[in-house]
Amino acid sequence: MVSIKKKIIASLLVISLNFNLAFALNEINTKEAKQIYPNYSKEFVGEDKYENFNRKMFNFNLKLNKYVIRPIHILWASIMPKYAMDRLQCAYYNIEYPKRLVSSIIQRDFKTSGRETIRFITNSTIGLAGLYDPAKKLFNIEMANEDMEQALCKCKMKSGNYLVLPIINSTNTRGITGRLLDYSLDPTIYLGMPVVALVKMGLNINRTSYMQPLIQLIESTYADPYDIAKKLYGLENYIKNNNLDRKENLNIDFNNKNLYPNDYLVDNSIINKEKNNIKKKLNVKSNIKNFELKNNEAYVNEVIEGSIKKDNISLKDLKNDNFILKPDIILENYNPQTPIIDSMRTALFEVPNIDKSIWAEISLWNRSFIRKIKTSKINIYPHREDYKYRYILQKDKNAPLAIIYPSIGEGIMSHHSIILAKIFYDEGYSVLIQGSHFHWEFIKSMDENYRPGIPTNDVIYLKNLTYNIVKSLEKKYDCSFKNNVLIGTSFGAMATLFVANEESKNNTLNITKYLSINPPIEIVYALNELDKNNSDWNKNSDDLKHRVGITAAKIIQTAQAKNENNYKIETLPFTTHEAKLITGFIMRQKLSDVIFTIENASKLNRTDIYDKINTLSFRDYAIKYLLKNKYKSFEDLKYDTSLHHISHFLTNNENYKIYHTLDDYLVNQDQLIALKKYSGNKLVLFSNGGHLGFLYRDEFKNELKNDIRKNKNKNKLSYNLK
Repeated sequence: MVSIKKKIIASLLVISLNFNLAFALNEINTKEAKQIYPNYSKEFVGEDKYENFNRKMFNFNLKLNKYVIRPIHILWASIMPKYAMDRLQCAYYNIEYPKRLVSSIIQRDFKTSGRETIRFITNSTIGLAGLYDPAKKLFNIEMANEDMEQALCKCKMKSGNYLVLPIINSTNTRGITGRLLDYSLDPTIYLGMPVVALVKMGLNINRTSYMQPLIQLIESTYADPYDIAKKLYGLENYIKNNNLDRKENLNIDFNNKNLYPNDYLVDNSIINKEKNNIKKKLNVKSNIKNFELKNNEAYVNEVIEGSIKKDNISLKDLKNDNFILKPDIILENYNPQTPIIDSMRTALFEVPNIDKSIWAEISLWNRSFIRKIKTSKINIYPHREDYKYRYILQKDKNAPLAIIYPSIGEGIMSHHSIILAKIFYDEGYSVLIQGSHFHWEFIKSMDENYRPGIPTNDVIYLKNLTYNIVKSLEKKYDCSFKNNVLIGTSFGAMATLFVANEESKNNTLNITKYLSINPPIEIVYALNELDKNNSDWNKNSDDLKHRVGITAAKIIQTAQAKNENNYKIETLPFTTHEAKLITGFIMRQKLSDVIFTIENASKLNRTDIYDKINTLSFRDYAIKYLLKNKYKSFEDLKYDTSLHHISHFLTNNENYKIYHTLDDYLVNQDQLIALKKYSGNKLVLFSNGGHLGFLYRDEFKNELKNDIRKNKNKNKLSYNLK
């Protein structure tokens, strides 16, 4: 159970991708608002009839875990190396054989009961009482995750009401009955010897300790941990009771590019006509290695044409009949699917040894890179919450500082931020990790009237926060950071460029290089694309629950393949529709957290808050929270929320670099051509990857490292000349 939950949440968190229903609501409490987005809590656990009780019990469990259970787990993990813990976990699974056997027999699944019996005999003998799993390694016999609740489900017993109980946490009536039956099938309870009791207690402590990273992740990532925990429980329960966790039921092949022929478009990395809404005929050569993209007219998106003159750049200046847009870096053997699927490859972004340790993650002795990163906090506005940030410094405290702004809705625990931190740290930089300014923790720590979404306004808060954090670290460690680098991804990449524009007027952060990865070029356009993907759930909505269950099960198996098999994944096992379900879920959750925080829902009756939140699209958010006296309509936001606003900086400065792709579904070709006109060779285009789906490739990582080294060597030379 624990590993499934952890893989679901971990996989969902690192796929930081990005996503009409044009509904303009004036008030969040509109009584007759039509629900246009699914409430996954209700889909998978039904009505939460005892929500007030459940929330109180959930908070009690969090405190119990923090002050009692977690310290025990930390002590245990500090005594037992991870290898020993894994062996005990394997033995525990072996002891649970009776419940899996009885459950599968009741379900008349005799194939599974036979396989489980073979597994038990093999692991109990060759595997030294279950400490090892030769049944899987030698004979490829996977364990079936069976328990008595599944048997009860097969016997048509209804799930009953959702409940949160002390220690047990999420369950329901059927789950409680199943647990009691599971307990009766545990052979160790019939052995009353003290030694057996101690062994049993140790096994339980070992088993439950695997939950701690997940609990901490949920607490620190979401504005309403109760709601996300309920969703994950519902998903896990559905997957388990429908046997979607079995590999043979999904039959995934990660190396078959023709797995979904209806979705696999060979030329999709070159141009996606539907996504980019290209009205002019494009001349595209079929060979991706040498293709050219020509467009003789309208290099500027027509919706921005009227506004771009504000920056004294005419439409004519951006037209050039001889202009050619082509990739600067070809990703060999990328095997593109569709931009939305390719974007999910961002989850494959890894670097070696980032978490390597003989100790478990929660152990006091774990000194992996992830564990070396420190967490601190700072107060910017009195009477507002402290802002948490993370950092890791070189032994030379005066080393240059790399500042990281993550993608939209990502907090300081962002997986991408940690990987980027490792890359910079290995190159001799100290690192500061901030969360996105479109994140509930950022909002709670800023002025109570702050609403994220207008870059010209966001940059004021971002610069002030970063400046105060840097000065705080310099004071604490008696050092001075010079020749710093600011790097951002997606929404954070756009913020990086707006900070660069402001710093060009008054360099307060001592930044010498700005690195921007897949910035949206026009936020209004990107928001509309997000809403289009979010609305895709409505197709065949009667079958939504099952489709979401299958999609989540595929995420789990993809995570297992990535973490356990250590082989190259050539394609992802999702259809375009499934990819949209995943990105829609992620982006809706991020928007939900922001609205939940703005509306101060934690202090209100939350029973129906999500019914109200689920009527709001990203466009609705902009209309409700961003339109003030300065803007009269959604259309008026276009210029101030686009990179056209800072085109003068992009054209006249050399201290930045932008990494982008030709098939990013949050931008169109006209926007990319305009950006190329502004930036010239400071814009590097990759042939494939959608949105952030090229980060895992060596071509990108090597390009990034080369840029880091060039900047560092340039600064050293400049310093020596002085």
